[in-house]
Amino acid sequence: MTSRTEEEELAMIRDWWQRNGKPLLTGCVLALVLIFGWKGWQNYQANQAQTASMLYQQLLDSVITDNGQADLQQVAALAGNLQKDFAGSQYAQYGSLLVAKVAVEAGKPEDAVIQLQGVLEKPADATLAELARQRLARVQASQGNAEEALKLLDGPAEPAFQAGREELKGDLLVQLGRTDEARAAYEKAQQALPADAAAGSVQLKLDDLAQKDE
Repeated sequence: MTSRTEEEELAMIRDWWQRNGKPLLTGCVLALVLIFGWKGWQNYQANQAQTASMLYQQLLDSVITDNGQADLQQVAALAGNLQKDFAGSQYAQYGSLLVAKVAVEAGKPEDAVIQLQGVLEKPADATLAELARQRLARVQASQGNAEEALKLLDGPAEPAFQAGREELKGDLLVQLGRTDEARAAYEKAQQALPADAAAGSVQLKLDDLAQKDE
């Protein structure tokens, strides 16, 4: 009687295993794969970020030199590595902004335009988008394309960037001789500044326009 009961229990255990054991084991294995896979992905992401950070630091070091003279070829090479290995990342796009800065200083605004347009097409975040937009507008204005630059600044800007954009609009409008519109832009820039912020350069520009009107 006891032997038969043990056989029945074994049969029940085998039956339970067939119905539940294998799926349970598979689930445990999958859970372990997901856990270790996620940790591996996190480690990979951390390593990637560290590598990109080091490369960007090298780029900064090549731009900010003791003699103030950046090697354009070296800057372009380092930025190219960032673009190749970390395309679309914030590091790569800040690298493009640095390349544009060096290009302008080297008297090659056309190279700066290419870099800035690349960022503006697919910005990694809103800050990079606005930085690229305003810097591209300045470069275009320096090339005598103030009208094109103004078009870049059309449309709403996020509150944090509103003052800077309106001040830049005012600068471009002054360049085009449209002083009334420039004054309105500078006033909007003042209004967009936080209450505790110094109006500084904006007020000086308004004062300069007032003197010209006298």
